[in-house]
Amino acid sequence: MELDSLPLTFGSDYPEYYFTVPEAERESRIEKTESLCVVDEEHFFIRGRLTIPIIDYEEDLIFNVWTSLSEENFIRTNELWNDVDRVNEPPYFGWLQTYIPTYGNTLNIKTKVITQEVGFIPNVVVIEENHALTLDQTNGITLEKALAIVTEIIPDLHQETNKK
Repeated sequence: MELDSLPLTFGSDYPEYYFTVPEAERESRIEKTESLCVVDEEHFFIRGRLTIPIIDYEEDLIFNVWTSLSEENFIRTNELWNDVDRVNEPPYFGWLQTYIPTYGNTLNIKTKVITQEVGFIPNVVVIEENHALTLDQTNGITLEKALAIVTEIIPDLHQETNKK
């Protein structure tokens, strides 16, 4: 596999909380779009982009993740969904609802959700103190570490890379 075709974007189609609802009940209890999800009309989630800078490479490692929002912030997000002024919103607090491979238990760690321009999902910044994901997102990682993470996500990648 060529380095320039290395997959660096990963994600989840659902917040982890989605899977706590029995499959037979999901249709009646969950409302979901590509970027928003509501469970039982009381648990609110938004999809965002968590970026980990790769300090010695021109691209970043990206995870499309889900984070919870308060009902108030979720309603506000919906009201401003197509409003160009939404970029002026202060960050929303949320709890991460996606597992990030190689970072241990990332479920329910603290995040900030930063609204982007219309047409773009929010940026998610991890703010959990002393968590490896917070440190890597803040300081960046080496390409070597990024490759180790990608290889953990796609185990066959290491074998393909070594064949070339």
